[in-house]
Amino acid sequence: MKIHEYQAKEIFKKYGLPVPRGIVAHDAKEAECAAKELGTPVVVVKAQVHAGGRGKAGGVKLAKSPEEAGKIAAEMIGSRLKTYQNPEGLPINCVLIEEGVNIDKEFYVGLTLDREVSRPVFMVSAAGGMEIEEIAKTNPELIIKEHVDPAIGLLPYQARKIAYKIGLTDRKLVSQFTKILMTLSKMYFDLDASLIEINPLVKTKEDNFICLDAKIDFDDNALYRHPDIQELEDTTQIDPLELEAKKWDLNYVRLDGNIGCMVNGAGLAMATMDTIKFYGGEPANFLDVGGTATVERVAAAFRLLLSDPKVKAIFVNIFGGIVRCDRIAGGIIEAAKQVELDRPLIVRLEGTNVELGRKMLEESGLNIIPAKDMADGAQKAVKAAKGEL
Repeated sequence: MKIHEYQAKEIFKKYGLPVPRGIVAHDAKEAECAAKELGTPVVVVKAQVHAGGRGKAGGVKLAKSPEEAGKIAAEMIGSRLKTYQNPEGLPINCVLIEEGVNIDKEFYVGLTLDREVSRPVFMVSAAGGMEIEEIAKTNPELIIKEHVDPAIGLLPYQARKIAYKIGLTDRKLVSQFTKILMTLSKMYFDLDASLIEINPLVKTKEDNFICLDAKIDFDDNALYRHPDIQELEDTTQIDPLELEAKKWDLNYVRLDGNIGCMVNGAGLAMATMDTIKFYGGEPANFLDVGGTATVERVAAAFRLLLSDPKVKAIFVNIFGGIVRCDRIAGGIIEAAKQVELDRPLIVRLEGTNVELGRKMLEESGLNIIPAKDMADGAQKAVKAAKGEL
C-alpha cells in the first residue's frame, strides 16, 4: 500500500526525523493561505500523487508569493499528472505547500528488501535528486549498499560506515546522518514497510539534514496489524480494476498488452506471461485467482478481464490442485452469464476434476477454444489477439 508524501512526513515527524514545515491544501485559496502562514520568501507547491518523477512532470513548482502559490495550486488540483512511472496520469486532489530550504547538497536514501539475500538493504548515494534512476543505470558504483540483519536492525557502526563512504567527515553531520538511518531502520520494522525512500535528503547551507521528500510503501500482508495506516489509503490513486480486484482478494496488476490472463498461482502466472511473450504476444495483466478460489471469485476475475477494453483475447490457464477445474469452469460460465463474452476465450485446464471441468465448458454453449497445454494455449491466444484465429 502506498501513501502520499504529506502522510509519510507526518509519520517521519512522529519518529523525530527532520522535515520542512508544510501545509496540505485542497484548493487555490487554501494554498494561498498556507503560503502566507509559512511566511518564507519561497514556497514549494507539490502535487500529491502516488508516483515518482513529479519534478520532471511539472508536479513540483516554486512560488515566490502566496498569490503565485494559489495560482499554481489552481492549475494542479483537478488535473492529472502524467509521469514516466504512470503515463496515463493520476488525479491531483491536493497539494503540499512547503517552506523553501537553503539546499547545499542532495543525497539519496532508500531502504527496501533485497530478495536475493532475504534481508533489508540500505541504498545511499551522494548523487541524490531527480537523476537517481539514471545514476543507478549508468553509474551504479555511486550507490552504496548496506544490508541489515532483521533480528537486530541497523547498527550504529554500519550507519557511520555509510556516512564516510558518501564523503561526510564533519562530526555533527555524521551524527545527524547516523541518527536518520537508525530511525529509518526502526521505522521500517515497526511499520512493516516494504520501502522507505528519501529523495532528496538535503544538507542545508546551515549544515543540517532535512528530509525534503518522503515515501513509504507498506506490506499489504501485514496491514491487519496497522489499522491506523490502512485508513491513510487514497483509493483515487489506484487503478479501478485493481481496486475491484482487491475487494475479491484477487492478485491483479494491469499491464500494457492485449491478452488477458487468468491463472491460479503466482508462479504459473509468471510462466504464462513469459510464454505469451515468447510467442510474440503481450499480456494485459497479471491475475492470480489463488488456491482457494470460489465460483464467485472466479466470476469476478473474469469480469475484470472483460472490462478492460485493451483485452483482445483471454487465456485461462489453470492447473487444478487445491482449486478444482470444475470450480474454475463454473466461475467462467457464471461470469459469461453476467457479462457478454465478445472476445476469443482460450482455456487450458489440467489437474483435479479436469474431465468434469472440460465437460461443463463443452456443454455450456460458450464459444471456447480449447488448448492441450500452456504452449498451445499461448500460441492460440497470440493469434486470437491479432485476429488470426
